[in-house]
Amino acid sequence: MNIFATVVFFALLTTFLLKLVSELLNLKASEAPVPQEFTGLFDEEASRKSREYLRATTTLSLCSAAFDLALLLLFWFSRGFNLLDNLLRGFGYDAVVTGVLYIGILLLVQSLLDLPFSIYRTFVIEEKFGFNKTTPSVFAADLFKTLLLALLLGTPLLYAVLWFFETTGPLAWLWAWCGVTVLSLLLQYVAPTWIMPLFNKFVPLEEGELKRAIMHYAETVHFPLAGIYVIDGSRRSAKANAFFTGFGKRKRIALFDTLISGHPVDELVAVLAHEIGHFKKKHIIISMVLSIVNLGALFFLLSLFMNNRQLFDAFFMTNLSVYGSLIFFMLLYTPVELILSVFLQVLSRKHEYEADFYAVSTFDKGVTLGDALRNLSRSNLSNLTPHPFYVFLNYSHPPVVERIRRIRAHAAALQSTSLN
Repeated sequence: MNIFATVVFFALLTTFLLKLVSELLNLKASEAPVPQEFTGLFDEEASRKSREYLRATTTLSLCSAAFDLALLLLFWFSRGFNLLDNLLRGFGYDAVVTGVLYIGILLLVQSLLDLPFSIYRTFVIEEKFGFNKTTPSVFAADLFKTLLLALLLGTPLLYAVLWFFETTGPLAWLWAWCGVTVLSLLLQYVAPTWIMPLFNKFVPLEEGELKRAIMHYAETVHFPLAGIYVIDGSRRSAKANAFFTGFGKRKRIALFDTLISGHPVDELVAVLAHEIGHFKKKHIIISMVLSIVNLGALFFLLSLFMNNRQLFDAFFMTNLSVYGSLIFFMLLYTPVELILSVFLQVLSRKHEYEADFYAVSTFDKGVTLGDALRNLSRSNLSNLTPHPFYVFLNYSHPPVVERIRRIRAHAAALQSTSLN
């Protein structure tokens, strides 16, 4: 193997081994006693179910990762990349169309091979533990819609990126960066109106105590809302969630019906305050800027490895191509991607703490955010004692116990200050 093949091979292997070690450590850590913060809420039965759920999902995740790695290595060393390339070149299409077909076929085959794992998780694991509400017809409809969106949105985007690198010379990476960035921002703006409703129903929150409490809080922190919507999350899962959509005056709150049904008003407003905290602390903008910068760096580095003969030799490729450069560079980029993901996870956990503190500081019953986290952890069978190494690699949110402790400490400090 040449240097590029060696780097890619060991990067893929190291990534899998890190996943394996962190998952096994996490399973071991889940056997720790229930933290004091959950005494009376997580009984022995709930703890047992939580550990069983973690074991089931971890086993499936490791099997899926091992299968993907074995499949990639088999395809690579059986010269599958080159065989597919020669096959598609035989149709006589231009380089851009051939590239779209090449990448599209690889992504489609990967999705089809991963489908059994998705089906098993949904209809076996999630069903066993009482989370699944998805019917086979809804599951199939979601797959069809996802495929259709990939064709309608992903195909033109991929075509544009390949066209830029084929025709616009040394600054192709800049054109591709600008084009993808503009489209990404546009999609974030139109997704709440045109894309999300394809999968879920958005119904305006009816008048009542919850809506009045939300609107009152939003006014106190000067956060204008265009609407508060309820999502039929119970159509697919018993798990709960909440998020913001839209920009500017089109900002909207989306609450899962499962969240509303499982929590009192004060907890729901506290959850909302946490989400508003992300907006007020500029976390959304920071994440978008970092994503855009990372995308620009990725395209620039790609331009440096474009049509690199040694890189193509590593994958037994006869012919050079832009689309081949894109795929092989992304595999070469694996160790960089891993390091960046760890950095972004650290930043995300910091942002979660800041949003928690914002909720406690601006909502007079913000301490109930801790109660909401406790109840969500119980209903979702969360792992209350994750291993630090697993958290370091994978958690975008801090462990729930640490969040609850800091929320209570911050609330106590604020109360002490107000009394003085």
